[in-house]
Order: sequence, then structure tokens, then C-alpha cells
Amino acid sequence: MGKFERRKDLAQEAVESTAIRVGRIATIITTAVADVAREIGDAVSDGLEMRQAAKRAAADEGRTSPDEGRTGLDTSKDDDA
Repeated sequence: MGKFERRKDLAQEAVESTAIRVGRIATIITTAVADVAREIGDAVSDGLEMRQAAKRAAADEGRTSPDEGRTGLDTSKDDDA
């Protein structure tokens, strides 16, 4: 095996090893970006759900008369009694 062939083999091994490592790093980064995007999406969805729940609660509160209180039961006295 000549000097040139040894250097070629060494260069080939170095390039292959580097390519494999770069590929692994790219996979790690791609997975991390996807995970971050998923978490942000979940956080936004949670925020929207909380906003909708708050709107529903406000609408429900507006439909409740002051005499009914929080339970929704009519606590006013009957005038016929």
C-alpha cells in the first residue's frame, strides 16, 4: 500500500465519519425544532381554550339573575305564602 493510497483512505474515513456525525446532529436539531414547535402549538391551543372558557363563563354569568345567586336556584320568597 503506497503513501498516496493511505492518505486517500484516511481522507475517505474522515469524510465519512464527519458526514455521519453531521447527519446525527442534523437529526437532533430537526427533532428539537419539531418538539419546540409542538410545545408552542400546544401552549397556544391551551391559551385559546382558556380564553373560550372565560368567554363562556362571562356569558353564563350574564344570564344569571342577581336573585338566583351562584347556585342557579331561585332563593326569592313566594308572595302567595
